[in-house]
Amino acid sequence: MNVSVIFKEFCENLKIKNKDDISTKYKNITLKLNESHWDKSSKFEHSLQIGSIGRRTAIDGISDLDMLFEIPKEIYDKFNAYATNGQSALLQDVKNKLLERYPKTDVSGDGQVVVVKFQTVKVEVLPAYPKDDNSYYFPDSNNGGSWKITKPRPEITAINELNKEKNSNLKPLCQMIRAWKNKQGLNMSGLLIDTFCYNFLNSNKDYDSKSFLYYDWMVRDFFEYIKELDEDQEYWLAPGSSQYVYKKDKFVKKAEKTYNAILVAIDKNDKKNVNKKWRKIFGTSFPSNQKEDKDFLIEKAASYGEITYNEQFIEDLFPVDISQSLVIDCLVTQDGFRKGLLRSMPFLKTNKKLRFFIVKNSVEKPYQVKWKIRNVGELAYKRNCIRGEIIDDKGNEYRNETSNFAGEHFVECYIIKDEVCVAMDKIDVPISRM
Repeated sequence: MNVSVIFKEFCENLKIKNKDDISTKYKNITLKLNESHWDKSSKFEHSLQIGSIGRRTAIDGISDLDMLFEIPKEIYDKFNAYATNGQSALLQDVKNKLLERYPKTDVSGDGQVVVVKFQTVKVEVLPAYPKDDNSYYFPDSNNGGSWKITKPRPEITAINELNKEKNSNLKPLCQMIRAWKNKQGLNMSGLLIDTFCYNFLNSNKDYDSKSFLYYDWMVRDFFEYIKELDEDQEYWLAPGSSQYVYKKDKFVKKAEKTYNAILVAIDKNDKKNVNKKWRKIFGTSFPSNQKEDKDFLIEKAASYGEITYNEQFIEDLFPVDISQSLVIDCLVTQDGFRKGLLRSMPFLKTNKKLRFFIVKNSVEKPYQVKWKIRNVGELAYKRNCIRGEIIDDKGNEYRNETSNFAGEHFVECYIIKDEVCVAMDKIDVPISRM
């Protein structure tokens, strides 16, 4: 594997494919709000892309555009003078103005932002009043209403400056880690990812002048860094703004598992199926080796006869933008008696009944549930029973299976909301011959 070529292609694959569509919607919203609030016909003034897109660390599949719109002083003064919850009234005002432009689109207020749900992307508009110190007041309509402070410009500046200082390695690292968190089903905010990547490179001089040739080492060292972070720490300080960035899911164990998987992927003495090893870490955005895949199937077919390979990957069916938490487990029974939960067992024996079910799901209804059952190991090839298709839940949010034969099998569950995969979890199903 040519590390430089393959990681350069990987980073190219992560670029946002619908950026022109996102840009058009951003400009049109800016135009409408400039007309209504500033009496100007401008698609650029008083507006700022914030969040991952604003920091230029987002990747393809992102489902939200966060944008800030600056309101004039007289508008701020007007709603600030309300006796109760002028913040809610401001959001309602912005909502009504956007409904004039998009009367058939779902436009709603959501606590701090106005959400415009297009078919292709959701735009969250944050009306804000600029302060003298490069920060903004923005409305929070919760709990009777208040003004909060946000500092997106210093965050954008900090990311841009360190990216330039580190030979343009910071933003690609942020993007690769987004691909990892989506593949692993980890609910981790984009700002927390950018904070971790910023802190790692800011404290590490090894990659100040390196490029794609060393990206395998760079991600290895990054995961070595975050696997050593304190699992009990609740928040970190965002670069530039020093605002609190809170964790959502625990990540240390997944980081440690990934670190060990990367050590295998870069092992010079084990160059078999290298691309597959990286794709298990980063997903299908990481380039495949078609010759490697073909040779593998030919080898298995020569040993076991015909092999039906129909495995599907969720990122090929839906945009994946993990923003919610999902945990699944499996109840193991035999002859009507409960044996326990799979996550507490070192391995399974055959002839057990398995019920995979959702333990935790933070996604608000309505949503779709989908499952993937994948058999792994020599017996799976021998029996021509690899499986791996993505199938619909029957409406009860569980899946019944049996432990028929030995192998390192796994089950994945996906939550689809507004045609985006927003939550995912995986459970290994190690079935022993014993």
